Amino acid sequence: MPPLPEPVRRLAAWCVVVLLVAGVGWVGVRLCGELRTAVVPVLLALLGTALLGPLYRRMVAAGVQRSLAAGLTCVAVVAVVGGALYIVVAALIDTGDEIIASLRQAARSVARHFGAAGTGLDDVAANSRKLLEKFGGTAASNVISGVSVVGEGIAMAVLALLLVFFFLRDSHRAVEVLRAVAPGGTADTAEAVARRAFTAVEGFMRGTTLIALIDAVCITIGLLVLRVPGAVGLGALVFVFAYIPYLGAFISGAVAVLVALADRGFVIALWALGVVLAVQVLEGHVLQPVIQSRTVQMHPAVVMLAITAGASVAGILGMLLSVPLTAAAFGVAQELRSRHEVSAPPDS
Repeated sequence: MPPLPEPVRRLAAWCVVVLLVAGVGWVGVRLCGELRTAVVPVLLALLGTALLGPLYRRMVAAGVQRSLAAGLTCVAVVAVVGGALYIVVAALIDTGDEIIASLRQAARSVARHFGAAGTGLDDVAANSRKLLEKFGGTAASNVISGVSVVGEGIAMAVLALLLVFFFLRDSHRAVEVLRAVAPGGTADTAEAVARRAFTAVEGFMRGTTLIALIDAVCITIGLLVLRVPGAVGLGALVFVFAYIPYLGAFISGAVAVLVALADRGFVIALWALGVVLAVQVLEGHVLQPVIQSRTVQMHPAVVMLAITAGASVAGILGMLLSVPLTAAAFGVAQELRSRHEVSAPPDS
């Protein structure tokens, strides 16, 4: 039997490599899903460490003891995150009645326009008792499930905060531990790859935080000028959701426009939409190229695919973690490629 042509053998070899990588990746994702209560806090803690590392290092350089500096950093995180959540929840509660009333009025207008009998909100209200009797058991089970999910989320958040403390305090030992566990002869490569991956995540988190802050300030100022209620809370919502590229901006912008529509009317809602769109154009054409120019660059299509894959695997947490993990993967690939190019013999 004649041997296969060289291109066919190369294609077969690459197919085997792709299948092996896909299989290992699938097994890894399934394991992470089964151990999500331990994996998710570790990943969130790594992101928090990448974001807060510069602040911690400045405090240590100023003479603050390491444990105290890590503790103060974690307290600052709790204060900022708790304050942002309080502002968002308070603003949404204050404007919740107006939003519901606006949506109810819009639904009634649509029902009158199309003349759809039996589809108005009044009919739903009239049959609410039957609906509650029919689905009461399901609703109760959903409430219990929701409470368990909230409890699990709180436990993971507390664990992630504790891990951030330990990661910051013992960050100076990370290289020693990595070199100790690396197989013989690969310590330098492992250290370089880990540094490149962490640098990519650190740069991405810093850049995203700065962009989120600029977006939140600009949108808050615009909403204050338009006298939209809860402008500060909506700005805080923009800041939080900015960590989910593209989709987060859409969600927070939609909430801001909806609040403007509920309280200030259609014209002011259009102006609010214009403010949100202008800030997004500023982010996409100015802030992203300038601020993220020194971090790992990823094509928007890659970012969207990463977000979609993360959402399919782990929902909102997957969307939050997918992009920085992809940035770390790009950093590792760049480091390995540069080392391969250096070690490859020059063509004669």
